[in-house]
Amino acid sequence: MRTLLFALLLITLPSVAQVYTYVDADGNRVFTDSPRNGNATQVQMAPSNRIEPPTRRLSPPAPAAPSGPILSYELLRITIPQPDATINDNAGNLIVTVNAEPALHPGHSYRLLLDGEPYGNVGRSPVFPLENIDRGTHQIAVEIITAGGIIVERTPSQPFHMKRVSLAQKRKVRPCEKDDYGVRPECPIEDKPKEEDKGIIGILPFL
Repeated sequence: MRTLLFALLLITLPSVAQVYTYVDADGNRVFTDSPRNGNATQVQMAPSNRIEPPTRRLSPPAPAAPSGPILSYELLRITIPQPDATINDNAGNLIVTVNAEPALHPGHSYRLLLDGEPYGNVGRSPVFPLENIDRGTHQIAVEIITAGGIIVERTPSQPFHMKRVSLAQKRKVRPCEKDDYGVRPECPIEDKPKEEDKGIIGILPFL
């Protein structure tokens, strides 16, 4: 029993504590770390066989693999219209074409900007049809973008001037005839002059 108590004491005491033993007044051998008797002797402890768990070292996160360089272009320019061109089209229609060198890489697309805002659909065609553009001066530019929307190249903005003949100007150049009303856009039916009502005088026979 004493041997078991001694073993338990050795297990529960810290490894740095000193263990003492002495015989009390009743003849019992006592083991303690706080001797109260002058005849207590220190017990020589055997080296501990406790194994400290290895310290876990967190490995640094692996650097992200580069996604590869973004392919660039030597040249990107608008070929039609020429900078500062004047477009005469009564419907306000215009064709814009662009040239890239080298040719458009896979995964890249063209995007047209009209007055700083995207116009039409993004795609790989270098031809952009513009319709019903208002009269006046406008700015156009073309971008090459990736599938993720990253801008790879961009042309400088260049102006063009849209001229559309107004209906009033058309009527001035070619006045509306009687049969033109309701047929020509510049000759609406509501503007057709009303015929004079000759009334009863027109149907009386000449005397």
